[in-house]
Amino acid sequence: MTLEKDPLNLIIAGVGGQGNILASQIVATAGIKEGLYVTVGETYGASQRGGPVMSHVRFSAKAQCGPLIPEGEADIIVGLEPIEALRIIADYGSPATRVIVSPRPIYPIWVLSGQAKYPPVEEVVQKLGELVAEVRVVKAIEEGETGLAANVVMVGALAGSGMLPITMKNFEGSIKEIVSPKDLDLNLRAFKKGVELAGGKAAVPVPVKTRKRK
Repeated sequence: MTLEKDPLNLIIAGVGGQGNILASQIVATAGIKEGLYVTVGETYGASQRGGPVMSHVRFSAKAQCGPLIPEGEADIIVGLEPIEALRIIADYGSPATRVIVSPRPIYPIWVLSGQAKYPPVEEVVQKLGELVAEVRVVKAIEEGETGLAANVVMVGALAGSGMLPITMKNFEGSIKEIVSPKDLDLNLRAFKKGVELAGGKAAVPVPVKTRKRK
């Protein structure tokens, strides 16, 4: 297999408690099933609930890569939280980066305590669009919706986007291998929802008329 870029670099960004690590494990295992060399680098140190969490997943058809993506070389960023996606882009993004982001904010303690304000999500998403090549907004969880795993919905959206050369069969096989039997049906339904959103009305490309390119 050949990749459009080798290595192909993915970052999954979120906060503790969102299931960031499970999402990266599913994607990495699917890549291995596809016959790719896959390296994963996780940031466990800040993974307590509410702290930033970042997973580097690197795919190559040639050789194993180092676990960390160099600054400015992320090809794809999946943002489980919008501000975290923007923060990661500042260090790892480039004008060629493609982004899939959930617009649902997770408010940090300093916002909940009134010490800071969370910017309007629309402004965060628009800023993302100014910095990268493509932004897809995926509403993994609708207002008032409960019961589905938003992190696996976002994995489904990544799979359905076609940004990774990995088949649906291998994504689903990865979920079946990693997720416990009692949670399997829930996670497969979440994955399928994400695949549908990636090609449906809930996957909204962001206007990027003001995007600046270097």
